[in-house]
Amino acid sequence: MRTVLFSLFIVLCLGVGGSCSKMLLRQKRTWIIDSFSIDEGYKGAFPYTLGTVEVEKNLTFFQLHGHGVDEEPKGILSINEDTGEISVHGPVDHEKYNILRLTFQALDRESHVVDTRLGIEIVIIDSNDNSPKFDQDKYEISKDESTKQGTELITIKATDADISMKYNTFNLQIVEVTPKPHELEFYLTQVPGSQVGTISFKGCLDHEKAEQYAITVEAKDCGKCSKEKRLSSRSTVIINIEDGNNHLPVITGHTGSGRVKEGEENVLVSRLQVTDEDTKGTAAWRAIYQIHGDINNNFRITTDPETNEGLLHLKKHLDYENSPQQNLTIIVENGIPYFSCKMENSISTGLWKVTYNDATADGTKQAQGPSTYQITVTVEDVNEAPIFDQPNKDVRVVENEKPGRHLATFTARDPDAHTFVYIKGEDPAAWVTVDRSTGKITTFKSIDRESSFVKDDIYVVTIYAVDSGVPPMTGTATLNIHITDENDNAPFFTANTINVCQSHGPSRVNITAMDLDKEPYGGPFHFKLRGDVEGQWKVDPVQGYSVELVKENTIYPGHYELLLEVSDLQGKTAVHTLSVTVCTCLDTARPNCLLRKSTSSAAEGGVLGIILMVMLLFAGILLLAFLVTCKKKNLAIPDDGSGQHLMNSNTENPGNDCKVSLDSRKHIATISKATKPLITDSVNVTSQAKAEDFQFQRTSLMEERFSRGNSTRWSMGAPSTSRMRQEHRSSRRRSWAGHSKYIDQGTTVIQHTMLLEVLNKMLYKLQAPGEELCDYAPRVYDEEGDSKSYLELDAISIPDISFDAKMNSNVHFKFSTLASICLPSESMAYSTKSSSSMEKSSKVEGHKIPLHL
Repeated sequence: MRTVLFSLFIVLCLGVGGSCSKMLLRQKRTWIIDSFSIDEGYKGAFPYTLGTVEVEKNLTFFQLHGHGVDEEPKGILSINEDTGEISVHGPVDHEKYNILRLTFQALDRESHVVDTRLGIEIVIIDSNDNSPKFDQDKYEISKDESTKQGTELITIKATDADISMKYNTFNLQIVEVTPKPHELEFYLTQVPGSQVGTISFKGCLDHEKAEQYAITVEAKDCGKCSKEKRLSSRSTVIINIEDGNNHLPVITGHTGSGRVKEGEENVLVSRLQVTDEDTKGTAAWRAIYQIHGDINNNFRITTDPETNEGLLHLKKHLDYENSPQQNLTIIVENGIPYFSCKMENSISTGLWKVTYNDATADGTKQAQGPSTYQITVTVEDVNEAPIFDQPNKDVRVVENEKPGRHLATFTARDPDAHTFVYIKGEDPAAWVTVDRSTGKITTFKSIDRESSFVKDDIYVVTIYAVDSGVPPMTGTATLNIHITDENDNAPFFTANTINVCQSHGPSRVNITAMDLDKEPYGGPFHFKLRGDVEGQWKVDPVQGYSVELVKENTIYPGHYELLLEVSDLQGKTAVHTLSVTVCTCLDTARPNCLLRKSTSSAAEGGVLGIILMVMLLFAGILLLAFLVTCKKKNLAIPDDGSGQHLMNSNTENPGNDCKVSLDSRKHIATISKATKPLITDSVNVTSQAKAEDFQFQRTSLMEERFSRGNSTRWSMGAPSTSRMRQEHRSSRRRSWAGHSKYIDQGTTVIQHTMLLEVLNKMLYKLQAPGEELCDYAPRVYDEEGDSKSYLELDAISIPDISFDAKMNSNVHFKFSTLASICLPSESMAYSTKSSSSMEKSSKVEGHKIPLHL
């Protein structure tokens, strides 16, 4: 063949004459070689010779390029450089490369110049090397058992990779069904020449027989092949059969008395039992009940989710007089429509003959309906309460009307034809009466809108109708009395006692008025002060709900009673006494004179006593800080020849070997800190005269007690001095006759102070008795028999030594009394000087504070 082609090429060249010669001179010679072919289904050994490319000219060597050599699929082909023989080294997949295109080159032996270039095509022959494949290894669907025969259940698809139609054509078929169907057949339909098939069924699906079917389908190719091996593959189709409502529920009976009492509501009457062969818990099993014959909608029925029973309840009360019995029809169905399928006859071709619940295949109707049940509910007669024709009434009344006003009349009826009476129920203010036989309501007292029993201008009265049944029953009606207001209340103040702060300028305090009457009988109110208050008090502004009482700076601290007139818009006037207390305030924003009143009262009562007590404690601690010691410090008095000496006090001092320590500075600081606010506060409320009088009373009381205790021992100067002090006390008492209570208070303070001192000493003895009592030898003051003793003592006489005030500064305070008796002139001068000094030292903010030592 190649020789023939070559000859044709020479003939053509000769026919064209010179032109062909020119072509041979300008171009290389080219040969056309037949195409080679490779069978992809070759099963022999590799490599094998595909063919040889022959040329007439003796060239040096041959080369091959293209698919299968240096292009994909690489390494499949090769050429012998010397002989031009082409070899095949492996299979080629027709589905990937159906043609291999290569370039053959012949090179000159000496110059290595390409002398010849040929195009070669190698055709890959297809073979049946691919089996059909389903697009899914497993299919799964769910169908309700009420699905009718002939319905397409699922569509499946398969493909074959072979290109040749001879090999890519396949058949689909059902190979196996598990479990084996009963009165049921699955079949597969495939359109000729297509790759798709559909699965349907004949007969009836029944969930109770099989909940699931597994169908094995197969695809097999080369249906027209005679020698080649047919290839195939399989897939599984899972069909789940869902339970349908192919069994009707049937009511088998009921439990319960089926009796109700009239007047009852929301009670269980009966439980209806039902059977259903469908799967429990599914919609096909769930029962739904309906009530027929309940004209007034008195009943309701629900489903028990566990037992599927019907629960019949009485929703609204029944009336025995209207109907003693209720006949009901209960219908039960399922949540989804009922469906049934029954196979009548199987035939070889076409669909089978089956019967459904609604009709047969030929149209014959089937008599199959829902289950019904009759139930009778009996109503028991009970005594019912009387019923008011109009249980709620409203009436309008003007307050303060005279009693005897007819308000309303209630009428009632008894369903059981019992007799009944009307009685009054709720009437908290006892304003109305009710006629027992007619139900007529009349006012018994005058009605007051401002009563606490009236809410939003409405007063509520309840009326009862009580029958004579057993037990007695009561019906209730309500009367709402709307009260119209009158101007029967004068304005009043929210507070009649107020506090005002003392200041350099005018002081203001708020006053608020109210009126129990509503508009137009209320505010704003008009205020007016009565009496001679010009330049002292005023109201600003004079009209409003809240105004200010203004105190001028001419008013001093104290208590005042003011008459304040207040009028409403209609001229209803009232005069109220306003109790005003003026005081010095710590917080002017919130005046509060309660603390000041208490302090002022204490000046006449207890606070002054507390101040005096604190001062006495302070003075006592100060003295103890200097005097309490066991060391003997006696002040020598000039000897008058008697051989006796005067001690620092009238009590025996402890020995010189014991010292009781007392931190005087700590106690003095504590007392000072505690008394400072009390002293400062007392200055504002205590007058100088009261302080001086209290000091004098205290001093006189102490001197009187000392004089009584020593009247039998002292005689010199005592009568005159005693009379003088008695007269002075009498004159002071006459001048301050109205202040005798301060004397009693001072006495109480002194007693309290002495009691505290005794208690402190006793506590100290309990804590450190050895330190306080110290063991020491008794001190000898005088030997028995050394001097003469007389029942009456001689007067002390110090003729040559004048009275020295400094010498007496550290002795007991009672020594001053003794000195005043012995040396009245000098001691009085010292006393006056000392008192003057004390008064000067006790002045605080212009007031004198009595110091009691």
